[in-house]
Amino acid sequence: MACNTLMSSAFSAFPSLLSSSKSRFSTSTPLPYVASANASSRFTMTSDWMPGQPRPSYLDGSAPGDFGFDPLRLGEVPENLERFKESELIHCRWAMLAVPGILVPEALGLGNWVKAQEWAALPGGQATYLGNPVPWGTLPTILVIEFLSIAFVEHQRSMEKDPEKKKYPGGAFDPLGYSKDPKKFHEYKIKEVKNGRLALLAFVGICVQQSAYPGTGPLENLATHLADPWHNNIGNVLIPPQ
Repeated sequence: MACNTLMSSAFSAFPSLLSSSKSRFSTSTPLPYVASANASSRFTMTSDWMPGQPRPSYLDGSAPGDFGFDPLRLGEVPENLERFKESELIHCRWAMLAVPGILVPEALGLGNWVKAQEWAALPGGQATYLGNPVPWGTLPTILVIEFLSIAFVEHQRSMEKDPEKKKYPGGAFDPLGYSKDPKKFHEYKIKEVKNGRLALLAFVGICVQQSAYPGTGPLENLATHLADPWHNNIGNVLIPPQ
């Protein structure tokens, strides 16, 4: 009976704890990031990346995906912070292109990304893309084309003075009109940077895996691991079996 009374008192006090002005969890105070269980039930939480750690004063939560994470305080200088935001977003987009570019060809049986460049080191080698010969099949020619193309695009982007337009140019780069609704557009920005950060981690993981198991693709290594997780894992590379 005493236990039931104690539990009832605790549960009855819980709503008042949530609504307390001193609580870090509040149902009324608007904060930059809102989590929702469903359309009719919404609650807000602190956007600090580590509970109990103060949010840096220069990170106000206005940027998409800003959870106050800057343990090295790299963004204290406003000019640096804006540059880091732009650089992160561009790298996120490259990573979101790179990871499918690595996984999809291997899944389709067109070889893995590690062996894709072997043609460049072989006499008379022929460059291919998704199994099709590339007409300009020499490495210097491909490098020149890529260099000039990316240099032109980056030069055009660097001429833009508006930092938001440098990151989200819109126009021809938004053919589906995602930026027309400001509220939806903000949600898309958050989703983009979150998925981009996941892609960055995935690409780093793929590179680490390739250094441990050279010559094999990530999907091949995943299948090998799933077939025998105890004997096929990164631990066996760090500590080779005797």
